[in-house]
Amino acid sequence: MNLEQKYQALLQEAQRRQLPDVAGIRLCFQTLSLASAIDRDCAALLTPHGLSEGRFVLLFLLDAASEGLAPNVLAEQAGITRATVTGLLDGLEREALIERQANASDRRALNIELTRKGKQVAKKVFDQHSRWIAGLFGNLSTPERQQLATLLDKVATNLGASGPGKTQ
Repeated sequence: MNLEQKYQALLQEAQRRQLPDVAGIRLCFQTLSLASAIDRDCAALLTPHGLSEGRFVLLFLLDAASEGLAPNVLAEQAGITRATVTGLLDGLEREALIERQANASDRRALNIELTRKGKQVAKKVFDQHSRWIAGLFGNLSTPERQQLATLLDKVATNLGASGPGKTQ
């Protein structure tokens, strides 16, 4: 796997300084490079549909909610701020993918629903996105997938234990 240029430079410097566990540093940089490549490919798949990752997540959440959702609920489920959700909804509304409706029980509250066009885009993009994601790991056997998941979980436990400000 090719490391991003910035990671190649950092790895070369780590080697020059003879830092401990250069192999571990390389693994970290490989993981970061892979994550960046996945993000880039994901963005390239969503862009032709006028979607960012944030807009895609909101479409996904709204598609699953047949009765629509309030903006604050969308923000909570997406793990973003209310201000961010408002900006994303503005963009989706400009593209005629969502509608803001007055809540039937509280006219001061809003309910967000997909438009017919929004439902069509959601279905098309979800199908394409699901096939793409499945293909990322398509050449791994079931045991390899399980092993990768186990290894990733194992590394993730080190984040809280040895993160910035933690002592060993």
